Amino acid sequence: MNSDTLEGRAVLLGITGGIAAYKSASLCRLFVKAGAHVQVVMSRAACEFITPLTLQTLSGREVHVDMFGRSVKGVEHIDLADDAELFVVAPATADYLARAATGRASDLISAVTLAFTKQVLAAPAMNTNMWNNPATRRNLDTLAASHGWNFVQPGSGELACGWSGQGRMAEPEEILEAASALFSADLRGRAVLVTAGPTVEDIDPVRFLSNRSSGKMGYAVAAAAARRGAEVILVSGPTALPCPAGVRRVDVRSALEMQRAVDENIAEVDAVVMCAAVADYRPAKVAPHKLKKQRGEDERIIELVRNPDILAGLGARFADAPSRPVLAGFALETKDLERAAQKKLAAKGADIIVANLAADGFAKDDNAALILGRDGARRDTGRVSKRQLAEVILDEIKSRFPANP
Repeated sequence: MNSDTLEGRAVLLGITGGIAAYKSASLCRLFVKAGAHVQVVMSRAACEFITPLTLQTLSGREVHVDMFGRSVKGVEHIDLADDAELFVVAPATADYLARAATGRASDLISAVTLAFTKQVLAAPAMNTNMWNNPATRRNLDTLAASHGWNFVQPGSGELACGWSGQGRMAEPEEILEAASALFSADLRGRAVLVTAGPTVEDIDPVRFLSNRSSGKMGYAVAAAAARRGAEVILVSGPTALPCPAGVRRVDVRSALEMQRAVDENIAEVDAVVMCAAVADYRPAKVAPHKLKKQRGEDERIIELVRNPDILAGLGARFADAPSRPVLAGFALETKDLERAAQKKLAAKGADIIVANLAADGFAKDDNAALILGRDGARRDTGRVSKRQLAEVILDEIKSRFPANP
């Protein structure tokens, strides 16, 4: 995505009290460099990590901190909310997210949040245990589903507290890109269906066959498509990920359920992005009760049958159609990446294949992919975040749309 969309835009940058606030100076600088008019509002706790003077110097505007400041021209929190087109909160701490989700207005930044009626983009940052706490997850779900918030997911790695895990605030460049995408809306009028996550094939009531897919790539594509204005249907196998803002999620479990959900929603979509790791086989019979060990039984044979190939089915279905959705599939390989991807591209009848090695992307927050097109196009992304890769995939899909929706 191009940050040119930020030229002349009024961006309210909110900074709350976490160590990641030091990155907010770079983010402010990037917004200003992109041509945005940046107004900064900080929590009192944020001032313990970075000074208002730093942000005032970078933004060229007075920084607002206190609810009852001396420079009020009207009702300060209302004026700040009304004057901006986009509210970016980076970092967004667990405490701030909790207050926002419950409608608290106990300080200036939370009061501005409550009064703000346009797009909000938040970049959470916190300890990994706090990030994974069910209370935080509920708050994120509430803000996404009920308030339409957009999020730039935190990265994984070493945290300031000494822990290692998910919770690091996204890099300023990634947040800038997400903000730019919110203004572009270049997929408005389009409908995109995305599949994500693993499928689960039951053996008995307590056991199943599945795979290691986290769903992160599919959810990143769905979130990016929604940010860019598309109507998005996300057909998801079991994951622990919150549904992205503005996305309609259809929860499924097995490959057969996923196939049915795709078939039920395919008629009106302009593109299908098959990110899901669909099981190739399922047990021929599902035992009605738990299978128990038998005396003298050293091995047990479970008969498997082939699952339908959803992408290949769509490719065959639309092969001779006068109009068809753009079909994008994924090829997860462990060797011979390009050769396997070319073979899959031809066999599936897809327009695009996004190929990557399992070691590069499985269950990670970044990926390195090779994108091949039926038209002969070839694009090597290098290692990028899954959010950035999602934007690249959507750019490739957009370039293959007919001229008009």
